Amino acid sequence: MKLIAVSGAGGGLGRHIAVRAMKEGYRVAGFSRSRPKDDPGFPLTIGDVADHGAVTAFFRSLRDEPLWGIVNAAGLASMNLLFTTPPATLARILEVNLLGVMHCCAEGGKALVRGQAGRIINFSSIAVPLALTGESAYAASKSGVETFTRCLARELAPSNITANVISPGPIATGMLKGLTREQIDAVVQRQVVRRMAGPEDVWNLARFLLDEGSSMISGEVISLGGA
Repeated sequence: MKLIAVSGAGGGLGRHIAVRAMKEGYRVAGFSRSRPKDDPGFPLTIGDVADHGAVTAFFRSLRDEPLWGIVNAAGLASMNLLFTTPPATLARILEVNLLGVMHCCAEGGKALVRGQAGRIINFSSIAVPLALTGESAYAASKSGVETFTRCLARELAPSNITANVISPGPIATGMLKGLTREQIDAVVQRQVVRRMAGPEDVWNLARFLLDEGSSMISGEVISLGGA
């Protein structure tokens, strides 16, 4: 069974992807800031993706078997206007959403290069193309993920490794906490497909990008819902 590492696996999209991947025959190693109250059904290491040392230790623990994929689903958001967002919050958003992805790709990517094959999936957001009001810091961090992934895809192509970005619209996870239904609907109505995506929609795309048959797709930002 192929091994994939999933950050943000303690809940939300990360956990859904991890659980569905197991059902599809993958072995999963999860990484999460906190431990869920119930047993997720796969090994879960507690750590912060913004902590390079913790990320390094996590991927070193996986050295005994070849790593096939990395899914970077850890992330956070703060839906505030720039002037009302504390500097510490701005830094934290960038540390988790952008630097965290970089840390995981840098450390996990070394294992993929050793195996001369693999898949990387990062996450962006509809907040980037729509330039959503109140999400400047979040959108900036995700825009950085998109550019970083395009560059990374070129660096890793000689090793038969693909790197892509899934960019969904609003999904019913903890990331939407604090938003009203009206605020969510206002974003959904700007999509091409005017309905909220679900975690299973995300998995359907992730499953394809993890598969060996997606080897010709790399450096892409794929929108769920259309922006």
